[in-house]
Amino acid sequence: MTFPSLEADCSQCAALCCVLLPFDKSAAFAFDKAGGEPCQHLDACFGCRIHDQLSDRGFKGCVAFDCHGAGQRVVQDVFRGSTWREDPALMSRMSRAFHLMRRVHELLLLLREADGLPLSQAQREEHTALLKMLAPEAVWTEASLETFELSAVETDVRRFLSGLRDIIGA
Repeated sequence: MTFPSLEADCSQCAALCCVLLPFDKSAAFAFDKAGGEPCQHLDACFGCRIHDQLSDRGFKGCVAFDCHGAGQRVVQDVFRGSTWREDPALMSRMSRAFHLMRRVHELLLLLREADGLPLSQAQREEHTALLKMLAPEAVWTEASLETFELSAVETDVRRFLSGLRDIIGA
């Protein structure tokens, strides 16, 4: 089974987090920004003009954020390299796909934490089945993300992980 990278590769994204996610002025962010609005520090090549100074300039929230690879999957796989700058009409569709893919990647990350546990045969089979649902052989598309029963799988993953309490001693 091949798994997607769960590490962000911003060079393969289109700064989705810098555009789609809102933030409020706080200890984590130096100003308010609405969702769907590009950050004022975003450059024309989808880079951050203050990346090396984020913490010092009041953007600890940006430093802490990790999409776990969802951004590059949306841009490269779902939209085949197209960006919201090339086609502004993609913004809302990319936003929806990014929201869904982040949830998929968060569940994959949780399940991957169980990889090294001494699971029973039945638990190992359930673990593998859940991973296969979240990391199908076929590339995710807008349609497959939209029709995927994410809430049901999310419930199944949480139930599965709760059943591992005895193994991890929680």
